[in-house]
Amino acid sequence: MKKYILSLFLLGSLASCSDYELLEKNPNLATSVPSELVLRTVLSNMNEGAWNTPMRNAQFYCSNYNYYDNNEYNWSAASLQFTLLKNVVKMEEEAKRSGAKDINPYSALGKFLRAYFYTKMTLNVGDLPVKDALKGLTVDQPKYDTQKDVFVQVLKWLDESNSDFAQLIVNGDKTLAGDIYFNGDLSKWQKAVNSLKLRVLIHLSKKADDTDLKVKQEFANIISNPTKYPLMTSVSESLQYSWSAINKYPRNPDNFGNNATRENMAKTYIDLLKVNHDPRLFVVAEPAEAKIKAGLSATDFNAYEGASSGEDLADMSTKVLKGEYSFQSRKRYYSSYTGENTFIISYPEMCFNIAEGINRGWATGNAQDWYEKGIKGSMEFYGISNTTDYLAQATVQYKGNNTQGLTQILNQKYVAFFQNSGYEAFFNQRRTGIPTFLIGPGTGNSTRIPKRFQYPQSEFTTNKTNVEEALKRQFTDGKDDINYDLWLLK
Repeated sequence: MKKYILSLFLLGSLASCSDYELLEKNPNLATSVPSELVLRTVLSNMNEGAWNTPMRNAQFYCSNYNYYDNNEYNWSAASLQFTLLKNVVKMEEEAKRSGAKDINPYSALGKFLRAYFYTKMTLNVGDLPVKDALKGLTVDQPKYDTQKDVFVQVLKWLDESNSDFAQLIVNGDKTLAGDIYFNGDLSKWQKAVNSLKLRVLIHLSKKADDTDLKVKQEFANIISNPTKYPLMTSVSESLQYSWSAINKYPRNPDNFGNNATRENMAKTYIDLLKVNHDPRLFVVAEPAEAKIKAGLSATDFNAYEGASSGEDLADMSTKVLKGEYSFQSRKRYYSSYTGENTFIISYPEMCFNIAEGINRGWATGNAQDWYEKGIKGSMEFYGISNTTDYLAQATVQYKGNNTQGLTQILNQKYVAFFQNSGYEAFFNQRRTGIPTFLIGPGTGNSTRIPKRFQYPQSEFTTNKTNVEEALKRQFTDGKDDINYDLWLLK
């Protein structure tokens, strides 16, 4: 009898658990999200905008009103994209759940996205969790891999992504809904993959002789085999974000009163345009009011003046009120909500990266040709079609595969990064010292340009042992200092 009662009790308990689990499910709550919706969110977050902190830190423009912002380099923690990367994993899982093959457009793009965001993160902070990362509850305190290992994995992802896209294109499997950049055109994504790989290899220029990374060999393979590694052929194939009346360009008619006079152009950028008599100057900037009053024409390069990012902010503000500095072009940046597209990975940058690699002797080819293609591509972006006179100038003519030629390539790449590509202009300057960034009381940080960001505080809260181990491995004193060199810079 007791056994019978116990059996009834167990059955009732099981039934109760079953009922509870059934009742717990919310029929109005989605248990999965289509891959294309996840993809659209991730891709939107690749856009880093314009007229923002990365652009000030790259000394393209200055803030002259300290109530709203300043030009200091007193950096703190980086924003890491692990949540976005978890969404990439979810996107891949949802594609497979919906019946996709092991190699499918979402998985191929997922590898590119991993490479893109990991490159961005490691350039910010250094060592990162890779092997143990993105495993959710399985590994909630992932160990950190070295920056070198991060780049080894990044290059592997890019190779796999390129191969997967090539196979998908041949097989005709081109379904990629949710693509806000190339509308599902896998051939353009494949070109973006290889253009990103060139960028990564260029970032590793100080490690060009590393036998594991094989930077020179990898670079030469891409340049010598365009069939296997197709690349962008025009500005239109750039990976770029298009603004809209809903997602408005950062400078537009609504914020003209807020930003038009609180920001002025920076001397580092403006002087590069002036010294080369660069017509892009007239497109992006306004002449200084004081220069016009003094009798100079708006088409005179000397009518444009940028402020040193190192200038004391109070002095800069006073000079702005006197009309001594140029503002950004009202016509180009405040006349519409759509503005100009914002590059994420651009054709001009790719051209300059190829020119730099050839200049350094990593591959055979015509560095001058790629250098000029990069200039023409950037000019085209600004609506300038006639570049003959500009390219004929002694200051612009390519000086050859030497230090002078390399400086020309790097300066032109810097100019082409204006208001796009996030921190790429800063990272390239950090790597090469070109162009020279201006410092002073206005830049703070004891007049030093920082080398890295700190790790987020959340890492010290949730993964203290591993992040501290990574710091000790990277830096002699184990401090999370913004002025310490990363491995790839040593």
